[in-house]
This record gives sequence, C-alpha cells and structure tokens, in this order.
Amino acid sequence: MKARVTVTLKTGVLDPQGKAIEGGLAALGFAGVDSVRQGKVFDVELNAQDAGAARASLEDMCEKLLANTVIENYAIEIL
Repeated sequence: MKARVTVTLKTGVLDPQGKAIEGGLAALGFAGVDSVRQGKVFDVELNAQDAGAARASLEDMCEKLLANTVIENYAIEIL
C-alpha cells in the first residue's frame, strides 16, 4: 500500500527557508509572489492489512520521527 505524508510548518512558525525561496523568486523576476512556506513530502510503501491499519502506522511514524509536532503539522494520504 502506498501513502504520502506531507509535513508543513504550523501557522505562526517562522520559515526562513520559505523567505529565502521567496526572495530568490523575486530576484529571478517572478512577480506577484506574496509568501512562500516550505515543507517536506514522504512517499511511503507499507505492508498493511487495510487503509485503517496503514493510517494508524503512519500516524505513529509521524508522531515519533517524520514530524516535529511542536512546530509542524502533517497530513496523511493513502494512495
């Protein structure tokens, strides 16, 4: 079973990498970009009995390793 986990910074958390990307886009002539927030994506292949078991396992992975839940949110999509 395949899944995608998207991890993003919570609202209000400073994003210096996003600001650097925003500045780089402006320097390259891309107008109209008001804000950039960066994140990360994990594509995971699981050997799970069903989608519910896969989701539970992925939530555990996020809570323990993939996301810093103090400053990051995560979203799980079973593909």
